[in-house]
Amino acid sequence: MLPTTPQPYEDIASGFRWDIPEHYNIGVDVCDKWAEREPQRLALVHIARDGSVREYSFGEMRALSNRMANLLQTHGAQRGERIGILLPQAPETVFSHVAAYKSGCIAIPLFALFGVEALEYRLHNSGAKVVVTNTEGAAKLAGIRDRLPELKTVFTIDGAQPGTVDLHAALAGQSESFTPVATRADDPAVIIYTSGTTGQPKGALHAHRVLLGHLPGVEMSHNLFPLEGDRIWTPADWAWIGGLLDVLLPAWHHGVAVVAHRFEKFTGEAAFQLLQDHGVRNCFLPPTALKMMRTVADPEQRWKLNLRSVASGGESLGAELLDWGRKTFGLTINEFYGQTECNMTVSSNAAVMPCRPGSIGRAAPGHRVAIVDDQGQPLPDGAQGNIAVLRPDPVMFLQYWNNPEATAAKFAGDWLLTGDTGVRDEDGYIRFVGRDDDVITSAGYRIGPGEIEDNLLQHPAVKMAAVVGAPDDERTEIVVAIVVLNDGHAAGETLKRELQQHVKTQLAAHEYPREVYFVEELPMTTTGKVIRRQLRDMVAGWRKA
Repeated sequence: MLPTTPQPYEDIASGFRWDIPEHYNIGVDVCDKWAEREPQRLALVHIARDGSVREYSFGEMRALSNRMANLLQTHGAQRGERIGILLPQAPETVFSHVAAYKSGCIAIPLFALFGVEALEYRLHNSGAKVVVTNTEGAAKLAGIRDRLPELKTVFTIDGAQPGTVDLHAALAGQSESFTPVATRADDPAVIIYTSGTTGQPKGALHAHRVLLGHLPGVEMSHNLFPLEGDRIWTPADWAWIGGLLDVLLPAWHHGVAVVAHRFEKFTGEAAFQLLQDHGVRNCFLPPTALKMMRTVADPEQRWKLNLRSVASGGESLGAELLDWGRKTFGLTINEFYGQTECNMTVSSNAAVMPCRPGSIGRAAPGHRVAIVDDQGQPLPDGAQGNIAVLRPDPVMFLQYWNNPEATAAKFAGDWLLTGDTGVRDEDGYIRFVGRDDDVITSAGYRIGPGEIEDNLLQHPAVKMAAVVGAPDDERTEIVVAIVVLNDGHAAGETLKRELQQHVKTQLAAHEYPREVYFVEELPMTTTGKVIRRQLRDMVAGWRKA
């Protein structure tokens, strides 16, 4: 654990040492540990769809997860079996995870909004034996059960459906006593599938140690977490690594209460209301959520917030959003960086290091992060190359599930290549440029989309913006902007020229978008990231029309 009082980053990083025990189990750590010490300690604040609130203690969660673990064994789920969890943020989601870990099974978080094709691929690829879901999920599974020969049991949390078992009725007959499996820190615990914006998603298999590997980055990005009174929330679904291992499980490791709620439709107003009503002190807000909240007028006058830390990751924020965050939250949003295979390896922390707009921070204590070439050779400061992490590292995945070729391709020597491009300065700050295939090469310049998007967001007409490259005979590529407008602004040639001039004069002449298109919404992954590949296809179609 990092110190909880601010001190220079250099002192924190130099004094850090990993302490990974030989035997370690996530479920015991995040639940049973606290149930033994303080069974009445608040673990979860669940806000249901109808607005009703139910609180759960760690003692209650141990009892529920023990019943669930016994139920899994009753249905033949032995050590190493894969358990699909197809639910939104809910109490059943978390105690199913804890039960899977304590049973020595492998949890497979699944996004509740997945369609049948996405579910079939993941469940078939993983060979899941059990799925815990709700009526909506069961309806999706009903049409593909005959193509999932390994899937034996489907539990539903809201009453039995044809072909399913009523979870709560089944739990009632199970014992609250369970002896957790003595797992090693390197034993597999969870498969998290990549978002699959290109090709089929890959299942990143993580060991129990992955939670311990996350802690320095989480503690850094939340201004030396935890402090007395901390309470955390994220709109990011627990089916993704950002919700599960950046928020839920690290919070419970530290005994911090988690607020859980699934918005039917995320809005900035609803997010501000939740932060106020439930006394949230810490939150992870993905960039897309921040951009939506940014469109709300005068939030600092309409809601009384008590935030101590706001963290964000997934895309670089830029100066505009950081300035808005200081005005709105009264603090600097801490950016962090990682990916499904190797998460939370870079972080900023306004409490211990100066914030540098355009930078995602420095290597979180314990992680060795460098900029390397395609052969895995470290590059000098200031050079652009692959953001890479050196193995061994406790946060790093074990392998891609049933995909040794892709696993091998992820590494250059002992460096895990993230697939992202960046630059490190002489002080160790890393600037995220973009995905390898996002970088635009124009007239000899290598241009990252992030700073152009940030510049466009500064224009009062722009609600959201994405930038991609398009082929050009003369320049190799040109910069193309796709823009969503705020209400009250009309698309047209005049606004196009205004936006082009805005970038040209305030950013750089060679980076201005030579083409601008207006759309109602941007294509997003289920994790809220812009799908640039789809945007490039859209631009190609517009240019041919």
